[in-house]
Amino acid sequence: MELRKDSLIELFKKYNAILEGHFLLSSGLHSDKYIQCALVLQYPHLAEKVAILLFEEIRNKVSFWQEVSLIVSPALGGIVIGQELARVIKTLTNNQIRAIFTERDDEGKMVLRRGFEILPEDKIIIVEDVVTTGKSTKEVIDVVKNFSSNILAVCSIFNRAKEINFSLPYFYIEKIEVNNYSKQECPLCAKGISLVKPGSRKVFK
Repeated sequence: MELRKDSLIELFKKYNAILEGHFLLSSGLHSDKYIQCALVLQYPHLAEKVAILLFEEIRNKVSFWQEVSLIVSPALGGIVIGQELARVIKTLTNNQIRAIFTERDDEGKMVLRRGFEILPEDKIIIVEDVVTTGKSTKEVIDVVKNFSSNILAVCSIFNRAKEINFSLPYFYIEKIEVNNYSKQECPLCAKGISLVKPGSRKVFK
């Protein structure tokens, strides 16, 4: 099955990966939709096809993809697509390329662990599954900048941000429109609709 850019949302809906309801995002915002990329990316053949689409967004616009030596993603959402994108680039360039991830420490700070290294000479792309406010992505950028200034771009499967500026080239496969609300201004809260934190499926009363 060939996956086209214009059928990406249809694919995610088929696997119930675009949910509707009342969701608490990692940013603290509330939303009426949630994109659970893991429901699609759990299938290696689909993860590969999504990564190819993401790669094509990069390749069609810039030439630096041939120089990439490192993919950095935030845990957990960006890990699978980061690994798959690294594999696609490796296949096409035969370059030595690594895929690593940042994660939060016990105090909630984004850090590099597990013996992962970012070398000063690494040419880096930061990869997310979904960008909403860009907060987590910017935290990854800050971590990477402690080791290297060679961040070439940021990319994600979906961009659900109304406005975003990473001060870097930003590539994504699909823009998806969703409504985000602060807790104080959330109409879903006002209607008494149960709030769910996706992933844990925890319901907040």
